[in-house]
Amino acid sequence: MTENQRTISKSVTIKGNGLHSGLNVELTIKPAPVNHGYVFKRIDLKEQPLVRALADNVATTDRGTSLKENDVNIGTVEHVLASLYGLGIDNALLELKGPEVPILDGSAKSFVEAILNAGIKEQEAERKYYELKEKIYSRNKEKGLEIVAYPDENFSVNVHIDYGSKVLGHQYASLNDISDFKNEISQCRTFVFLHELEPLLNNNLIKGGDLDNAIVIVDHKATQNEIDRLAELFNRPKVDVKPEGILNNVELYFSNEPARHKLLDLIGDLALLGIRIKAKILAVKPGHYINTEFVKILRKKIKNELSKPGAPVYDQNAPPLFDITGVMQRLPHRPPFLLVDKILSMDKWTICGVKNATMNEGFFVGHYPGEPIMPAVLQLEAMAQVGGILLMSQVPDPDNYLLYFLKIENARFRYKVEPGDTLTIRMTLKEPVRRGLALTYGQGFVGDKLVVEADFMAQMVKKSENN
Repeated sequence: MTENQRTISKSVTIKGNGLHSGLNVELTIKPAPVNHGYVFKRIDLKEQPLVRALADNVATTDRGTSLKENDVNIGTVEHVLASLYGLGIDNALLELKGPEVPILDGSAKSFVEAILNAGIKEQEAERKYYELKEKIYSRNKEKGLEIVAYPDENFSVNVHIDYGSKVLGHQYASLNDISDFKNEISQCRTFVFLHELEPLLNNNLIKGGDLDNAIVIVDHKATQNEIDRLAELFNRPKVDVKPEGILNNVELYFSNEPARHKLLDLIGDLALLGIRIKAKILAVKPGHYINTEFVKILRKKIKNELSKPGAPVYDQNAPPLFDITGVMQRLPHRPPFLLVDKILSMDKWTICGVKNATMNEGFFVGHYPGEPIMPAVLQLEAMAQVGGILLMSQVPDPDNYLLYFLKIENARFRYKVEPGDTLTIRMTLKEPVRRGLALTYGQGFVGDKLVVEADFMAQMVKKSENN
């Protein structure tokens, strides 16, 4: 069942202090056309420059995610982006008066309420998803940080945090359906340890922070002087430590509110992917650095996949470039090990060929009885044979050469090839042949579906040299 893209119904403005700058800033979220994505606009600057909310533009991740494009900065973007993503909004223009998004109460609650008050409008274009096909991860073993994504039909996130604090302990949070974001995640506020506050202030950070926009965790026995100093820093007459080890500035919405806030931040950083994803995501001690590194890895993978052309299109009524006789004139292989039936097209860089998988193939008898599947290694062999014809076309006297495959890398088998399937193979020369060494990239399709892909390295050797 298809879903359409969405935008906000009308403009809405949110005002507040920036967490790090301390400046009073103003954010207006406006409707945007289909396929626009999330784009910030610095309307306080002369040229009103745009900054796209994409992982490519991540500038810093110290106590928040900041973006930079063409020397224009936007700070602390994660909470508003999490709100848009969590409410199913795909397109929005975010006009900002100031260098960063307001921190408000340290959660996404105010953004969510403002967006819902403005309304959400469905647009006349289908929403796009990226469906993960294999495990992807980002890891920092030294700090114990890890994010792993597994293929799944839906989107879900599970978070585990443990900072060695007796107050926090081990905490877990999960979001199994993005529609639960508003009620289960959006109101969860950021947290900070008491011992971190003064260094942050001394490093010119959190100028706009106060005791209303963070949960302050006291994980050591604090002296009265320390507590009084904190009250002075934040212009409070008095603060106390609750028995459960947090300052008395807030009441927790959930016992695991810190873990839920880490999940909120992760959703906001995932919004920088630029496309919605179907995957099961598991995160250990997520933070903005590991979050955005993970998104960069995933975004690079998506770019690479989208840059590769789809299945070859050919006219089945048109005569092939080489029929089976022409194939055998160009390959030394013979049945039952000849795995190319015809060549559809070829130029200097690319060749397309076909292998018809029929039940008459001997390998189907034993692989497997009752559920015949073309062996993965034979799919690679078929691709190698098609590639061999392309490589032999690079020399004027192919009859005097033999081809040896040296290495196969990045092989991926995505779907089964069964009796009755037509495996259409495209092999592309990645760079000119040098000293007899050739690098090719191959794809195999059944219909429009990519079933196999791999990188090949081969060596062309003259027969006299081989003897």
